[in-house]
Amino acid sequence: MSRHRLQRNYGPRVREYTHLGMNLVTIENELLRFGVLAGKGTDIIEFNYKKRDLDFAWLTPGGVRNPVENYSTLPDGLGTFTDSYPGGWQEIFPNGGEPSTAHGATFGQHGEVCTLPWDVTIAEDTPEAVAVDFAVRTMKTPFRIEKRLRLAKDSPTLTLAETITNLSAQRLDTMWGQHLAWGRPFLDESCVIRVPDGVNLIAHNPGGDDSQRRIKTDRPLTWPVTDGIDGSPLDLSKVPPKDTNSEMLYFTDLSEGWYEVESIDKGIGVRVEWEVTVMPYLWFWQEFGGTRGYPWYGDMYTVGLEPFSSLPTTGLAGAIANGSTCVFEPNQSKDFKLSVTVFESKTR
Repeated sequence: MSRHRLQRNYGPRVREYTHLGMNLVTIENELLRFGVLAGKGTDIIEFNYKKRDLDFAWLTPGGVRNPVENYSTLPDGLGTFTDSYPGGWQEIFPNGGEPSTAHGATFGQHGEVCTLPWDVTIAEDTPEAVAVDFAVRTMKTPFRIEKRLRLAKDSPTLTLAETITNLSAQRLDTMWGQHLAWGRPFLDESCVIRVPDGVNLIAHNPGGDDSQRRIKTDRPLTWPVTDGIDGSPLDLSKVPPKDTNSEMLYFTDLSEGWYEVESIDKGIGVRVEWEVTVMPYLWFWQEFGGTRGYPWYGDMYTVGLEPFSSLPTTGLAGAIANGSTCVFEPNQSKDFKLSVTVFESKTR
């Protein structure tokens, strides 16, 4: 960023800090403040509704950790992501879900760009709007990612516009997703989840031991009400209390790309909209303290609702096998747009 640009202390504005040895960019206006960890994957670790000082982004108990300064005690494919996972919102590419091997490269959980430092450039800086460009080049694969976050005056909406380019002469399969996790103080037992009508649900790893799940996976799933683990109806659109069994599901057949999470008690919610043609699936991660041992130890309370290009079984290799990858032809670029809006119930 420029040292000598004009600075403002009102309206839309951008600030740059060093946080735990990493570059942190804040983008804010009269209503919202976002903290973007450019030094690690462009993780959005703050999503604050300033009117109430309410943060929507889930923060893990370990919080933000610098992956350079805090190496895993025993590096592994899962720990490369999890051991420095702060919560919040990550860019996922080119592998999603479990560690996997494809194109001769071995990827840790959720790919590689979520741990890399990104370049930062201010693209727009006026009293009407600010926009910041972030860019990175992958290490194991030949891609360049460029994305712009923009926030206008008095707007409750952050927009993301992104382009990924295959820099090689080879056709490549990828997984591309936005890993958004919502948590306290926003998330509570009064929260409801809304998605478009007509969606279908499938379970992660169905047909195994269901004793630690919320649902039965030996039968078709329905939204919002399906068969719970004890056979009684279970409304998956309602966020349950702490110490409920965890779950991992996937929405398919989305007619439109949007969802909402609303706290009825707080009278506030968030709406995410995206280009469903690029990311036709919505991953539905539920961690309510039911997972014991590494990495959550029963401490988590979060819901992840994550637009994705692909369905995982065993990461990228599994997506290749089930035919759900995001394919880049030689030298091809693909664009994607997403927006996140805060709404108050009385004015929604």
